[in-house]
Amino acid sequence: MMDDPPLRPRKDGPALAARLASSARRTGDGRDMATADVPGWLADRAAANRFTVHRVAFKDLDGWSFAESTGNLVHSTGRFFSVEGLSVRSDDAHFRYWQQPIIRQPESGILGILVKEFDGVLHFLMQAKMEPGNRNIVQVSPTVQATRSNYLKVHRGTGVKYLDYFVDSDKGRVLTDTLQSEHGSWFFRKKNRNMLVEAIGDVPEDDDFRWLTLGQIGELLRLDNVVNMDARTVIACLPMDLDGSGARALHSDAELLAWISAERSQREVEAELLPLAEVEGWERGEHVLRRPDGRYFQVVAVSVEAGNREVAAWSQPLFEPTGTGVTAFVFRSFGGAPHVLVHARAEPGFLDTVELGPTVQCTPENWAPVPDSARPRFLDLVASRGRVPYKALHSEEGGRFLNAESDYLFVEADGHEAPLQAPPGYTWVTPGQLNSLAAHSHYLNVQCRTLLAALNSGALRLDEPASG
Repeated sequence: MMDDPPLRPRKDGPALAARLASSARRTGDGRDMATADVPGWLADRAAANRFTVHRVAFKDLDGWSFAESTGNLVHSTGRFFSVEGLSVRSDDAHFRYWQQPIIRQPESGILGILVKEFDGVLHFLMQAKMEPGNRNIVQVSPTVQATRSNYLKVHRGTGVKYLDYFVDSDKGRVLTDTLQSEHGSWFFRKKNRNMLVEAIGDVPEDDDFRWLTLGQIGELLRLDNVVNMDARTVIACLPMDLDGSGARALHSDAELLAWISAERSQREVEAELLPLAEVEGWERGEHVLRRPDGRYFQVVAVSVEAGNREVAAWSQPLFEPTGTGVTAFVFRSFGGAPHVLVHARAEPGFLDTVELGPTVQCTPENWAPVPDSARPRFLDLVASRGRVPYKALHSEEGGRFLNAESDYLFVEADGHEAPLQAPPGYTWVTPGQLNSLAAHSHYLNVQCRTLLAALNSGALRLDEPASG
């Protein structure tokens, strides 16, 4: 008779949270470099490799074309992604029906960060990665950031560095692994695995990668356009103890989950794919697909050269927004416990209709022509920026969006500006409740996760007095 197999704890629990918290407290320097030297390292990696991005006409895209039968913008392999049409019917009082282009990418990618202890402190292996849509090209990125087509080498390029740690259990131990959505206004039901993996054994060195502590990443998150979106969403999924022992909140976790379920059940959003050629209210020129009024975003084409990517040169379509976004959490303290005001957002690309988003998430220029009654709630409060302990300009997904940037903020409010009784579609939650939801798929949208990354990494503590 065989011996019973050894049993393991069901959860890493407090031990992992304590290790992550210790890494978050380590600021200033880490194993490889001081935080102050990271921007210089990014500039050096940009100079060491040839990076160019040029706008081109759609007809000059290599391997991409508008399909004759549908008008969809597709790759010759049938892989990577496609730009298709979307028809949306919503219960929103002011925007009940519209059509738009949308990115369809059915496959899931891997966004993964490798960690390892040095001198008793967890360090994160971060990459200086070029993305064609980033205004400053190179930013701090996860260890692995790859679509399934990329790591299966559909592009016939080189392999993805360090990928084996995320697919081979003998080389790495999974600490977190969740499927998370991306931008629900521009992607149709897109999801990626967000992974944290602890390396087993030695990890080879590479000039484009450096070991940083979580605290160093937090310091970098206070800088404009340094930490990319894919790194931010992985950091948001770390199991941190943000509320502390004996945590209390305005609403219990069960009440919060019930509120989310109610929001999902009562919202009515019908989103259906349709051929791009049939999308109403958009016009296609030689270089751009856009609305005649120039609002929201446009689809453009670029040609790219990148000396250190799996493929040295390629071309692709990108979505380009028409303004800088504003993404903010309004926060207050109740009974000594900080709370942020979340918004149950229904975006057409979400898998489950509603995900929790920040208090404000919009591009203000797009709302100028609409009545005041249709403007996003709390936008004026955020625009006043009276008490702001955190503000940074961050790029969105640079592999699919061109010059897409948002001001990310935490704005402190008083009872008059943001009352205890939240408006319909909003509720107050603690940072710890957000962190708990991030351990599961499709609860927090990607913009919410960027702001949560600032809390997880120690870039901001809401129980400290605001300045400004």
